[in-house]
Amino acid sequence: MAVEIGRRITAEVMAVDLDEGRGRLAMTATENPELWAFLKSRHRGEMLSGTVAAIERFGVFVSLDDGPDHPVFPGVGFITIPELSWRHIEAVSDVVRVGQHVSCEFLQFDDWNGEARLSLKAMQPDPFAEFVEGTGVGQTLHGQVTKVVPFGVFVQVADGIEGLVHLRELTRMPVETPEDVLQVGDEVTVVVTEIDRQRRRLALSREVSPDLR
Repeated sequence: MAVEIGRRITAEVMAVDLDEGRGRLAMTATENPELWAFLKSRHRGEMLSGTVAAIERFGVFVSLDDGPDHPVFPGVGFITIPELSWRHIEAVSDVVRVGQHVSCEFLQFDDWNGEARLSLKAMQPDPFAEFVEGTGVGQTLHGQVTKVVPFGVFVQVADGIEGLVHLRELTRMPVETPEDVLQVGDEVTVVVTEIDRQRRRLALSREVSPDLR
């Protein structure tokens, strides 16, 4: 489906931006009508199943059970890395393997690549949602520092759940960098100061003994 300058193509108009004077075209409409018809008939939230056909550093190709073959890629279905799991993963192979049968939620179709974008994590319980159901602002938690960044530290307070302790919440004593107070691996006691369910963010404040305030 490569396009070269000067080549004549037939494509379907997908969108027109009058302000920019641009149009978005899709070649799959004419080059692969069966694939195009399949993708256009899908609805967000629909469950699709298939077999993992290939694992790449940028995502996973899925050969769908009820769908046409892709003319270029190993499968019509595609799962990006962020849609594989709610939790941080070191390697895609920690979640899926080639030949594994998976069920995913359909998100949207990529009209440029002719792909069905899928989510595997949508089929799994959201650990953050489960965690905040039993957690409230002002609650004391215990955790371990997992990452130190210029503006604070991240603390894991439950399996797959991390919160940020901002630099100003590390101690009342003036410090220039978080490393002046904590290091990766340190065990800390923190207090929940804010829960952002929509953005799945947890803000924390470090509890320190009175003599250190």
